[in-house]
Amino acid sequence: MGMFSRISDIVQANLNAILDKAEEPEKVIRLIVQEMEEALVELRTVTAQHLASKKGLQRRIEGCEKQGADWQSKAELAMSKQKEELARSALEQKFHCEKQIEQFQDEMHQIESSLQGLQSDIQRLQEKLKDARGRQKALESRQQSAVTRLRAKHSADEHKIQQVIGRFEHYEYRIDELEAKLEAYDVVGKSESLESEFDKMEREQYLDDAVNALKRKANTKAA
Repeated sequence: MGMFSRISDIVQANLNAILDKAEEPEKVIRLIVQEMEEALVELRTVTAQHLASKKGLQRRIEGCEKQGADWQSKAELAMSKQKEELARSALEQKFHCEKQIEQFQDEMHQIESSLQGLQSDIQRLQEKLKDARGRQKALESRQQSAVTRLRAKHSADEHKIQQVIGRFEHYEYRIDELEAKLEAYDVVGKSESLESEFDKMEREQYLDDAVNALKRKANTKAA
């Protein structure tokens, strides 16, 4: 792609359409700004070259005009001396000078036309660059804001998570306490039941011994 074709594409580019299609607008706008800056440098370089060529052509035109005037004077002098052929030769040299002037003027017109186009492209590109830089700052500001908000949200989420974990651990501790109490009640209940069994056996043994003693005493009296 030629330089002027590429620059034309940049100048004609629709930034909104480019950014809408971009997956990373910040990166894309940064590259666009960089390319515009490079294109602007190229345009100014070419413009400087054209201006130098224009000055060179102007000097050549002035030189040919001076030569043409000299040959005209020589032709007049030769004619005054009735040397027609010599005058004719001088006029022929003047003719060549005028043809060169016409050629240089054509080149001058082309350069001036190119300069007008370059100046127009430079102006439009500067406007585009200004717009792109503004968008770049806006995107960078939005990105920074989004990052800050994301960090704040992440911090808030972390705090909420810690709160939830804290409540869960608290409830877990409460459940552990309840289970421990329940186990303690089971142990106590089993212990009391065992003691009750032994008390019952001891009472029954006492009653059996007492009844047997009464039976023995009764039998003794009867004998």
